[in-house]
Amino acid sequence: MLIFLKRALRWLVAVVVAAVICVVAGTFVPRPFWPRAKADTVAGETHRILVLANPIHTDIAIPINAETLTRFPFLAESGMPVTHPNARWLVFGWGGRAFYIETPAWSELKPVPLFKGLTMDRSVIHADVAGEIVEPADHIVSFEIGAAGYQRLLSFIEASFTPVAGRIEAIPDTAYGPDDRFFEANGWFSAVVGCNTWTAKALREAGLRTGWWNPLPVSLSTSLTLYN
Repeated sequence: MLIFLKRALRWLVAVVVAAVICVVAGTFVPRPFWPRAKADTVAGETHRILVLANPIHTDIAIPINAETLTRFPFLAESGMPVTHPNARWLVFGWGGRAFYIETPAWSELKPVPLFKGLTMDRSVIHADVAGEIVEPADHIVSFEIGAAGYQRLLSFIEASFTPVAGRIEAIPDTAYGPDDRFFEANGWFSAVVGCNTWTAKALREAGLRTGWWNPLPVSLSTSLTLYN
């Protein structure tokens, strides 16, 4: 029995060490390795985006304007107050269906959604409407990106939604409140390919550099600071 416990402990330590090495390497090895050419910023047109973070999750915020309202018409159709006079930002995040929908606050954490969040689950997009976002703040990073990168970012976000019967519609009875909705998304969520890796991929589409693998907000924010 003692031998078994020692082997189990060694295995656990090895797994933890390997995970730490992967996170560190994923943070400090840039992706792409070489900076993207800045041809799309030559004309001088830039668009401001925000990356919002909490201890386990990151979102991307883009300005509400005629272009984004036209690009994402299903948000208004779902009842989100995107045309409210005080609406300023569209906030998008990707995550595991069970954990994301069923855990609006840590006090509501349940075993099954947690298990799915640590293993594998279907994915959803969470879309929210925000008013003025006060900066600077520890949990907010802003970037000015070129026109071409901005269009790639919008296309990436749009392509992350999964149409149902040819239409993109909100999942019924899943919102946290009146300003947000959940939608079916492409891809499967796992502990390896999670919400922050989706954010990192979106930012790379925008022309920014991230770490090679950013499963945690602190890893993503560190790599963004280092390489942009």
